[in-house]
Amino acid sequence: MSRRAQGLRAWLWQRLSAVYLLGYALFVFTALAVSPPESYAAWRAWMSGPMVGLATALFFGALLLHAWVGMRDVIIDYAGVLSLRLALLAVTGLGLAGAGLWVLRTLYSLHSQ
Repeated sequence: MSRRAQGLRAWLWQRLSAVYLLGYALFVFTALAVSPPESYAAWRAWMSGPMVGLATALFFGALLLHAWVGMRDVIIDYAGVLSLRLALLAVTGLGLAGAGLWVLRTLYSLHSQ
């Protein structure tokens, strides 16, 4: 695959994830404005519903993808030394992977209790 096609793919992922992030944010803000939970238990019950849970998991997946593509592009563009670039990409990837695991653990804990 050519570099140009890779750039187009990154651009497309960035835009698609941004659209999902916006749609999810509008959904959550609208749902909470129309019917705000009266207690933590009500909020937790709403969040642990299967559709909201799936949408939330997809939200964080899109957020992590969006962050990876953006950070990768910035690092590739501005870190001139190859060893620095690789180290920054590794740290960024590990940090985002750790954040993803933390989100999965948190979402799992909503459903397990």
